[in-house]
Amino acid sequence: MDDDVIAAMARWPNVPAVCGWLSLDRRGRWRLHPLGDADQGGPGEPISNPQILAFIDRNYVRDVTGRWYFQNGPQRVFVRIDVAPLALRATGQGAQLTTHTGQDVTQVAQWYADEAGRLYAQTEHGPGVVDDRDMAALLAAFELADGRSVLDAPPDWLGVADGADAAGGAMMRGGAPLAIQTASYGASFLHPLAEADREHVLGFVATPALDS
Repeated sequence: MDDDVIAAMARWPNVPAVCGWLSLDRRGRWRLHPLGDADQGGPGEPISNPQILAFIDRNYVRDVTGRWYFQNGPQRVFVRIDVAPLALRATGQGAQLTTHTGQDVTQVAQWYADEAGRLYAQTEHGPGVVDDRDMAALLAAFELADGRSVLDAPPDWLGVADGADAAGGAMMRGGAPLAIQTASYGASFLHPLAEADREHVLGFVATPALDS
């Protein structure tokens, strides 16, 4: 978080937080909701100014309840999360990832895949969804415990989703977690994840509300 933001928080500690003005889409793109109606599900307006985007990225954090927010000076602006709090992009060899806020991912505790064909990682920075344009390359970097590609997983686990939201259309149908390993993050598990359980399992609040 920026030093001047921390100073503003200390100087004006009682500025009320707000909701409904900012959202984050599946690819980590910030969107403004000028009417304060993000909680109604509208797409909002893209933010394109590089300085503003960088400022939001540097001051984007979460509270203890799993609500993510942009600390805009002394004010918290809670963010509607469309898919996951972080968007993860492949920036190096194999499964090496970077968050949409520019942080390198060095640890992945667990991997998840849902029925819509999205791939998630629980990282040291928080839970993230892999950019759909990078998913096919990441799956190719996953190995089963016996050294085979994850694409050779049992057919009751790995399938092809019609209209899946992922490059290559890979999806997980369910079943027990798969023991996998990657060159970048070592051994872990790939778990099936129902979309309805995403917030609970990954530990975040998609549409934050203000404290009562």
